[in-house]
Amino acid sequence: MKIIVLPGDGIGPETMAATEEVLQTANKRFDLSLELEHDIAGHTSLQKYGSTVTSALLEKVRAADGLMLGPMSTYDFKDESKGEINPSKYFRKSLDLYANIRPARTYQGLTNKVGPFDLIVVRENTEGFYADRNVESGSSEMLITPDVVISLRRITRLCCERIARASFELAQTRRKKITIVHKANVLKIADGMFIDICKTVGQEYPDVQIDDFIVDAMMAHVVRTPDKFDVIVTTNMFGDILSDLTSELSGSLGLAGSLNAGTHYAMGQAAHGSAPDIAGRDVANPMSLILSAGMLLGWCGQQKKSPKLLEASRAIDRAAEQVIREGQVTRDVGGNLGTQAAGMALAKSLQTV
Repeated sequence: MKIIVLPGDGIGPETMAATEEVLQTANKRFDLSLELEHDIAGHTSLQKYGSTVTSALLEKVRAADGLMLGPMSTYDFKDESKGEINPSKYFRKSLDLYANIRPARTYQGLTNKVGPFDLIVVRENTEGFYADRNVESGSSEMLITPDVVISLRRITRLCCERIARASFELAQTRRKKITIVHKANVLKIADGMFIDICKTVGQEYPDVQIDDFIVDAMMAHVVRTPDKFDVIVTTNMFGDILSDLTSELSGSLGLAGSLNAGTHYAMGQAAHGSAPDIAGRDVANPMSLILSAGMLLGWCGQQKKSPKLLEASRAIDRAAEQVIREGQVTRDVGGNLGTQAAGMALAKSLQTV
């Protein structure tokens, strides 16, 4: 099984090296026949090829079984005519990775102010308010005059139906509860359609309980009682914001695994950015990228119906629980390990859990 590895910018190479340590340990323990093939994207690719991503790289990813994308300096990439393409957006759009799955949970050994919880935000990934994904060519954000900007939002039945179905399928494997998050009191047509489609799809899953919240009220409910929620389904921008909040409530954004999945392809990607201010200092938390790699193995296991891959994915989660419980983590979550030492600690735990 081949996974393309793109280390990324900033802290990306450090956190990816720690992640590879874990993947190689999983490969050996579970006999995965895993091949990690390295390539470049982001600033390194821009310097070498004149573009942050290339069509040749896309074809290589399409021929592989999965993609691990390290943190990218997306804020630096402003002019696509100069090759400054957002790699994350590029792969999400080119591979039709319509579901961004972002778990958030508390861990024994970490102090938190809201009590224990375990939820997943399922975010539509290909349309919504994101101006770089809404039209065939160009952007849906327009400068009308020097003082007037108009941003268009696209919501389609197809994208609503498939993100809803992905959410209900996930809920079936958990506590069988779905919460739809929206702003239908203001975005009456678009979010009204989103709610209606989610509830219609929900009729196919009669054992799954459904409720819904307006997005601003949802923020308050999640902070007050996050344990009430199981699977949360929402549109692109709302999901982006909500998943960062829930991850931070769990202890740190550095613990936030993230999978971008479609029908045929998937990409593991840390939920955080490239943090150039701490790059090269061996202090970055690699857990988000490691957990994302575990999610990618799980997705591949489902696609290939491979018990080995599924067990490897579960074992990475168990190893993460163990090292967090024992305090073998980076400073941002109460430990004293560096990036590489934290990766090695998790890899060691993975050998036995």
